[in-house]
Amino acid sequence: MRDGPEPATTPQSPLALGHDGKTLHPTLVEGEVRVIGHRWSPRVHEIKAFLARSRVRFRWLDVERDEAALGTAGHIGTGERRYPVVILPDGSVLVDPDVRELARRLGLDTDPDATFYDLIVVGGGPAGLSASIYAASEGLRTVVLEQEVPGGQISYSAIVENYPGFPEALSGSDLANRTVQQAERFGVEITVLRRAVGLRPQGEHRVVTLDDQTELISRAVLLSTGVSFRWLDVPGCSALVGAGVYYGAAIAEASACRGQDIYILGGGNSAGQAALLLSQFARRVVILALEDSIEETMSQYLVDRLRQLPNVQIRPNATVACVNGEERLEKITIQNMKTGGTEDVRSDALFVFIGATPRTEWLENVVRRDEKGFILSGADVQCDLSRWPEWPLEREPYPLETSMPGVFVAGDVRRASVKRLTSAVGEGAMAVEYIHRHGKASQDRRQQPKPATQAVTR
Repeated sequence: MRDGPEPATTPQSPLALGHDGKTLHPTLVEGEVRVIGHRWSPRVHEIKAFLARSRVRFRWLDVERDEAALGTAGHIGTGERRYPVVILPDGSVLVDPDVRELARRLGLDTDPDATFYDLIVVGGGPAGLSASIYAASEGLRTVVLEQEVPGGQISYSAIVENYPGFPEALSGSDLANRTVQQAERFGVEITVLRRAVGLRPQGEHRVVTLDDQTELISRAVLLSTGVSFRWLDVPGCSALVGAGVYYGAAIAEASACRGQDIYILGGGNSAGQAALLLSQFARRVVILALEDSIEETMSQYLVDRLRQLPNVQIRPNATVACVNGEERLEKITIQNMKTGGTEDVRSDALFVFIGATPRTEWLENVVRRDEKGFILSGADVQCDLSRWPEWPLEREPYPLETSMPGVFVAGDVRRASVKRLTSAVGEGAMAVEYIHRHGKASQDRRQQPKPATQAVTR
């Protein structure tokens, strides 16, 4: 077994463990949230993942292994022992709380402050946050609507080492937090756990409908919804999500994997970063890669580090054919992609990184998308303008502009985008330039004199 360095109880890590690897006695640490619940509870996992991605310092107490957890639960009088129990820094207690209610209690913004904005950014990933910074710094009243927490896919990354300007590695959540702070310094309004469900034109304005039917109006909209993890569609998998099967949750679940056998499905950078983190806690980490070699899909610096770790094993041409367990994951069936042969192995956790799908279902019949759901823009619209009767303007769409004038797209959700962090940031910044051009063109149209009408004689 390889023991990695213990995470420190600092803003850089939500984990708080003793040097022996056991949970510390739940003495309140200033600013710390405590989560009490079962290791294999999907609700506990949901709360832990939310807190970890939000960079809220928390301590998880396992009621099955920590006597201190039971003692604390008994002390606060939770009655029928419903879990999870969340103890906030001010001492107040939430029993099995809704995540949105937890966000409100932590002081996170979940409701917009106004109904009219110069720019509505749908999605708080790197592209959306970058755009909001440039827009707000140039005087546009801007709101970011994020259906989870700001940061997008990058907030799941345990470590980011190739982002320009940061020679020392930092976590994805740390990078997201820095970007959020920068946006808020320019006056950007950022709401969390709010989902856009509708988009329609209203004259020269655009109306975005939220999940509670609240309507926001703006002069322009930027779609930067990013992508969601592609789910593993095999027997037994869906029933165990949050109970041993995890999507992008390495940071939240790492400490719970101490001394266990962990499997990671996927051979990309996200899988490699998760393996590096989990190897510090797990007894053994096995990467199941569909490719002949992880060099085909993973950055070389990650490959080099993984191959040096004695408790990390890489199995090429492998996938998961079945997941088994009653109340928690117990074993998985590994299938050889070339021979078709299968093998049942015991597994304490399975982390899935098999690609992503765009979050654009709500935009069906609103803006043009390709067959996979990625949003068309710019040249993709221009090339077939004659077949787009919904386009009402004489000019062609600007780069990054969708089939609805004044609605732009940036980041991973855009068709043919480069799926890189720096590319998303660049597209977000670039979109603001075309948003300004759209605003100027709209103003010029309004100022054009209307053609004189001739009097009709009878």
